[in-house]
Amino acid sequence: MADEKSLDMEETSEASEEIEKTEEQVEETAAAEETVQKSANIKQQGDNEPHWYVVHTYSGYEEKVKKDILKTIENRRLQDQMFEVMVPLQDVTEVRKGVKKTVSKKIFPGYVLVHMIKNDVTWYVVRNTRGVTGFVGPGSEPVPLTDAEMIRLGVRNADIEIDVEVGDAIKVIAGAWEGTVGNIKTISKTKQSVTIDIDIFGRSTDVEISLGDIQKL
Repeated sequence: MADEKSLDMEETSEASEEIEKTEEQVEETAAAEETVQKSANIKQQGDNEPHWYVVHTYSGYEEKVKKDILKTIENRRLQDQMFEVMVPLQDVTEVRKGVKKTVSKKIFPGYVLVHMIKNDVTWYVVRNTRGVTGFVGPGSEPVPLTDAEMIRLGVRNADIEIDVEVGDAIKVIAGAWEGTVGNIKTISKTKQSVTIDIDIFGRSTDVEISLGDIQKL
């Protein structure tokens, strides 16, 4: 009888463990579905004007964060909303064993700058990049840099001057679309970009390219 009771207790314990595992799996599945749903329901809301924002990262993750954000921009075709990612650097002269050497060092370790149009999509991309702890601003609400702050950080703020008009043929010389040739459909001085028509998988698609990444043919 003792053996039967012991066996029953073991079976009951195993059954309880299986139930707990099942409940955990259900909770994990529900959490995953909720995350996917939130991502799917993201709306593009914002002021539609590009600004520079400061992003805080774990120390040593600056370049990785930059690389991952740029990769996401390329994969999700967000070139018309996210324009540049940079880690502020400065050249410093060091003397080692009597030899002078110029090296680049981070001006503000733990920070990355992102030039983008702030909306739910771009916020989500940056905030969910591995190594990012949040935007710099009250309550982690992104606050754009002022002109004075950008100058101190060495961020380019001058307009790019290029002699192109709607209809001109251009070649993309940098970025995700490097080597692509197309005709200009629209020009945006605010965003410092042009729109060209590109054939993607047999479909005509408008793509926005920075003025600094094109060359007139």
